[in-house]
Amino acid sequence: MNPNPRFPVLASFFAAACSFTTALAEIPSAKVSLFNGKDTTGWISFLKNNAPADQTWTVKDGLLICTGAPNGFLRTEKPYEQYKFTVEWRFTKPGNTGVVVHMTPPDAVWPKSIECQGMNKSQGDFYLWSGATAAGTTPLLGKDGEIHGYKIARAGADAENPTGEWNTFTVVCDKDAVIIFVNGKEVNKLSGANLTSGFIGLQSEGGAFEVKQAVIEPL
Repeated sequence: MNPNPRFPVLASFFAAACSFTTALAEIPSAKVSLFNGKDTTGWISFLKNNAPADQTWTVKDGLLICTGAPNGFLRTEKPYEQYKFTVEWRFTKPGNTGVVVHMTPPDAVWPKSIECQGMNKSQGDFYLWSGATAAGTTPLLGKDGEIHGYKIARAGADAENPTGEWNTFTVVCDKDAVIIFVNGKEVNKLSGANLTSGFIGLQSEGGAFEVKQAVIEPL
């Protein structure tokens, strides 16, 4: 849902939530692991229809395992800004996922945020949801003719490893710019974003995958 000037109370709520998140945002001072290999401490689950977290997210043998259903995400408890986030993951069943940055309350499917696409064979596209904007975007029109979000497609070739192999997916958030690297190769960049801080999320969106590392570090 987007803030709308016709609904001043709702617009004020979104503005206040965004300001609150920005005020609390942490700038990393050192390289820190956000996944301890034992449980989901430090993360909050939000799933469609309020499904329980253990229906989708489990930890086994040092890996965070996502079934891919229902839609939703696992997000950090803390908001961050000015950072580099790296996740090492692999698909066990090809499908869709993503790293979501600058997530702004309230939690929803999908919140005001910038999605760094992790879909199999499409890693590197950008999607901007629920009022997030940036320069050079293409509007996403729904069947009702309304704009439901924005996209910036990856211009270059796929940089992923085959299904079942580990991939390193890195997102650099530097002020109003976001850059995506897949296996060390820069694949996409946006600038002029209206979001510069927020929670970091891992999407559950159809693809079954495993995570062995999730690290945040200063720029």
